[in-house]
Amino acid sequence: MRHKAYVPGVALLAALVVGGCSADGGGDANGADSKPGTPTVSPAPPGRYATLPSPCRAVPRTTLNDLLPGAAELPQDQREKVFRGSAAVTYDTDRKVGCSWKADAPNATRSLVIDFERVVSYDPAVSDDDRADTVYEKRKKAAGLSSPTAPAADAAATTGSGDKEEEEDKEKGEGGGKATDTASPSPSATSGGGSDDAASDGTPGSGTPGSGSTGSGDPEDALPSRLLDNLGDAAFLQDLPKGADSTAQNHTVSVVFRTSNVVVTVRYAEQPALITQRPDGRELQEKAQALARKLAEKLSE
Repeated sequence: MRHKAYVPGVALLAALVVGGCSADGGGDANGADSKPGTPTVSPAPPGRYATLPSPCRAVPRTTLNDLLPGAAELPQDQREKVFRGSAAVTYDTDRKVGCSWKADAPNATRSLVIDFERVVSYDPAVSDDDRADTVYEKRKKAAGLSSPTAPAADAAATTGSGDKEEEEDKEKGEGGGKATDTASPSPSATSGGGSDDAASDGTPGSGTPGSGSTGSGDPEDALPSRLLDNLGDAAFLQDLPKGADSTAQNHTVSVVFRTSNVVVTVRYAEQPALITQRPDGRELQEKAQALARKLAEKLSE
């Protein structure tokens, strides 16, 4: 009897232990999902573009004829080689591609380069478009076209003037009226004759190449680098009138624009045959912008 009473007791204890473990395991398995207030992170939306166009086929033949006038004078086989272009070396054609063309003419050499970069964000909290905008902003800043910081400059100027006033007050207390005599010529010089010229020299963009601040009347002086409207989501033009060699009159125009998660760069340049010749910068700008708009339309198809 004692043996029969003991065995059911052991079986009951084992059943309770197994049941308790099963209950605890189920709680652990579902605990992560059943906890109230667990935040749900939604990944940022992907960019519009998952592929890139073939760069050497992105520019129509008629446009190449216009951009590379020297090609029309070449024999048929050489002309076809020029129009085929030279593809840029890349290891991932879904992320970055490019193509370049070059044609020599008796009076000048024209060259064209286009680049497409598809930006992908690996941070689920940052969209591809936002990441592409960061890439675009870096290039804009490198071109000297970063967003103006007038409020910060004004604040710094205000702080500087306040410090100056404190120093003048201190000097007044220690050395009589010498500080007043020293500081007074500065405002009078500013308000005197020629102040209008000083203001005109300080206009925004006066330090940009080709801004026209010198007033020399040269056509290149009226071609500043600048932001562009109605081209992709954001765009700018950078004008570089001369190359690194001061004797060379190479003139390069770059147009960079972003549309969704793709950043496109167009570089169009002319190198005159003679150093006494100067390229028509306005024409280069107009043609580079026209091509950039065609590429933007092609991407949106």
